[in-house]
Amino acid sequence: MHNFPQHLIEGYRHFMDGRYARETERYKELARSGQSPTTMVICCCDSRAAPETIFDVGPGELFVLRNIANLVPPFEPGAGQHGTSAGIEYAVNAIGITDLVVLGHGRCGGIRWALGPHTPLAQGDFIGKWMDMLSPVTAQVATYTFLTPTERETALERLSVRNSLTNLRTFPYIKKREAEGKLTLHGAWFDVSTAELWVTDQETGDFVRPDIES
Repeated sequence: MHNFPQHLIEGYRHFMDGRYARETERYKELARSGQSPTTMVICCCDSRAAPETIFDVGPGELFVLRNIANLVPPFEPGAGQHGTSAGIEYAVNAIGITDLVVLGHGRCGGIRWALGPHTPLAQGDFIGKWMDMLSPVTAQVATYTFLTPTERETALERLSVRNSLTNLRTFPYIKKREAEGKLTLHGAWFDVSTAELWVTDQETGDFVRPDIES
């Protein structure tokens, strides 16, 4: 007898009757030949901002890495655990992705944590230590007293995407592949409440709404 969450069992049943029934051959092919997605998405753990749902993709189409607040640390080959860096290394050097997207989102709990007073959730304060890599940007945004708290959160959510893109370019192999035109970095921000998607302009770095009508 198991005590596995029943709603997940129900979801699996729907998956088998729906998507798997429609895409059985696709799953078998992925099992035979392995994965070869062209796009990696680095995004937040937040359950409201799943990239597979936002971009309506099928199995094998995205290589997804999720962490608190979609942060990317700078290239640091020294001692320590580097889960995010390991995922990036595999996507770029093993799979050979051609596009790498950093996807932020509205109402991000990690960003709110960074901006507001907080106490550690557990011994070790792993969240606090993780968010420390954004502390210079956070300190700057905290001085924007002319903005409301919600506006400061939105500002930091977008600036954190830019910060992650900057840190990605400290990885030698990313910098090399980007210079060779083999890899393109993108920033994006998803508004959970309205489903608006904003993406970074390749020339200016500004967040703009993509044209989805054409």
